Amino acid sequence: MDNPYSTNKNRLADVIAAIQVMATYKFYKADFSAWAKRIEGNESKGEYWKKIFEEHPEFFRLGGERKKASLVWRRSYQKLYDVELEEKISRDKFKSLTQEEKKRISRIPLEDSDISTLINTAINLHTRELDQKKDSRWWIAAISGFSGMLGAIIGTLIKLI
Repeated sequence: MDNPYSTNKNRLADVIAAIQVMATYKFYKADFSAWAKRIEGNESKGEYWKKIFEEHPEFFRLGGERKKASLVWRRSYQKLYDVELEEKISRDKFKSLTQEEKKRISRIPLEDSDISTLINTAINLHTRELDQKKDSRWWIAAISGFSGMLGAIIGTLIKLI
């Protein structure tokens, strides 16, 4: 299987952009067109972003019905972030909210250091893919050199005959 970092020249930039937006937006999950609008300002690119999320499970997860995406790290936090107040609330406060009020509760945004860790991880994965691709091509130079040498030997033999 092809590594997703080498299938699209903009893949690393797209993954980094998605990490930044999904780590800080007030709601931790959204549908693909909403993320497309937030990330690049074009909600018609939802299917493109769905593919990015699917091909990078190291960072992103799709919801149970596979219609919404979220950042894995952020999903690990409890839903205790009031998006209106932009602050964490207590578990007791959450329990006292109505169902309608609970819709305005999300997971806390990631810290700058967490976002930096995720971005560095994406860069490292991309770099390793490039290195692996480079390493897997060593034999091309060897065969080229060998075929050149073989051609010279055959040419010399033909002259001798």
